Amino acid sequence: MLQAKKNWIYVPEPNPQAVSALGEEFQANINPYFLRLLVSRNLKTVSAAKTFMVPTWEQLYDPFLMKDMDKAVARLNQALEFGEKILIYGDYDVDGTTSVALVYSYLTLELGADCDYYIPDRYAEGYGVSQAGVQYAADNGYTLIISLDCGIKAHERVLWCNENGIDFIVCDHHLPEATLPEAYAVLDPKRKDCAYPFKELTGCGVGFKLLQGFIQENDLDMEPLMDRIDLLAASIAADMVPIIDENRVLAYFGLQKLGTNPSPGLGYLLQKAGKKAPIQISDIVFSISPIINAAGRMDHAHGAVKLLLAVDETEAGMMAEAVIQQNLDRRVVEKEIVQQALQLFEGNDFLQNANSTILFQPGWHKGVVGIVASKIQEFYYRPTIILTESHGQVVGSARSVKGFDIHHALEQCADLLTQFGGHTHAAGLHLKKEDLPAFIERFEGLVKAGTPEGEQKADLTVDMEIPLQALSLPFYDKMLCRLSPYGPANMLPNFLSSSVYLCKAPLIMKEEHLKIVISDQPNGLAWEAVGFGIRADYYEGLVDAYEKQLPVKIVYHLDINEFRGDRKLQLRILDMAQ
Repeated sequence: MLQAKKNWIYVPEPNPQAVSALGEEFQANINPYFLRLLVSRNLKTVSAAKTFMVPTWEQLYDPFLMKDMDKAVARLNQALEFGEKILIYGDYDVDGTTSVALVYSYLTLELGADCDYYIPDRYAEGYGVSQAGVQYAADNGYTLIISLDCGIKAHERVLWCNENGIDFIVCDHHLPEATLPEAYAVLDPKRKDCAYPFKELTGCGVGFKLLQGFIQENDLDMEPLMDRIDLLAASIAADMVPIIDENRVLAYFGLQKLGTNPSPGLGYLLQKAGKKAPIQISDIVFSISPIINAAGRMDHAHGAVKLLLAVDETEAGMMAEAVIQQNLDRRVVEKEIVQQALQLFEGNDFLQNANSTILFQPGWHKGVVGIVASKIQEFYYRPTIILTESHGQVVGSARSVKGFDIHHALEQCADLLTQFGGHTHAAGLHLKKEDLPAFIERFEGLVKAGTPEGEQKADLTVDMEIPLQALSLPFYDKMLCRLSPYGPANMLPNFLSSSVYLCKAPLIMKEEHLKIVISDQPNGLAWEAVGFGIRADYYEGLVDAYEKQLPVKIVYHLDINEFRGDRKLQLRILDMAQ
């Protein structure tokens, strides 16, 4: 029998009067299910719906609403006027590398700045502003550092720069500590004293606002900056920030550029992945971000920055192939470690009866433990920590489940850790090897006390129930696509169809995936539905449902299957039950 693997959370039914009023205001024959979706997402008037569906540049906020923007722009102007050497310092992930590519390329190519960039080595220097990085700036005569996607906690490094004649502008989006670094300017919308209206910019977004402020102050043309908006869209997708408000505007235009005239590096990656316009956030998340991130995971993120800075397809191809190979290597390593982790779990009675999962192997690759932690967490759905050994210490990544603040748990283990950081759902940590047993015991106790007893399930949002006969390609193309770009805070809607019957036996694809053909009407329209990596969970139940012609409930979102120019609507299975 089919049993749901997730906890279905139903979005409350929208007010029928509000739905009816919106339909009347549109003065057109609008699909009633689309009207319900609009109202449930608080788009209750035609004006609100159109503003959301058709973003404009005018919806961007004045950059000078951000605290310290005036100081940052003035210092940048001074550096350019006097020909100072500027060092752009960024993190090694997608947000960091796109930030560096955007700001560095604008300053050098558009303004002729004496500028270079610095990305720390993930393994030798770690995350954030390193001593090696600021020493490099001092040794090479830089008098201004602009940090992107990092720096908000770099108190010691900023003080060192102050003492060595280097001014520092922080462009970050992470939550600050109680005190800010004593930099020349600190741009971070999450500062308590910052009145900027939107708090969820990426690091690249903060860098974009700095350049927007510079352009506004100097009465320059915005077009050269807008021409780099696809880099910003990549950062928004990769960093999983809410795609609402200003992020929605930036992502909307960035995705348009990716589909029409992308920068050579991103364009090459999209072409290799077979992605064509319209480009979606999910295309970046699954096809682009892992490749860019692989450079920093497997070697050094310089390769990713060089790819993003490529000026033509030939250069982009040379840079991309190396990074693509690193991603292939990453996938092999990741798959091996996931298999080893699952074997360790299955062979350990303590872990099988525990409330948390902590796995340690000294030879595991440090660059992929975060990805492995996410996969193991999804598999067993419990707080998970994957650890390896690096430079004589145990290091790793933690991933949590709903209702359990893993960063707070690590705070309660602080005396056993040499370093940790992160947020509610994900964190990184370092500890001495001899403290590992005590840490495992204490962390397990915290999880046991802080999570419900029994097996937990991940939540799955169900936006509305809809009959299969109400689905159509125009419903997807002309309505659902109008609400894109989809992402956090504006997710692709999940639909539930009940009393669905299998028209054919389920088909196994590539050992792990399933395809079914379903209908909710005798001799009615049938739809293909596919599920990836779900064979083990559902195959036997689906065979039984087909042979006995039992009704099935299916939660899915809509997708397009395009093959040789033929576009078909397809259901992407998220969960099933009887």
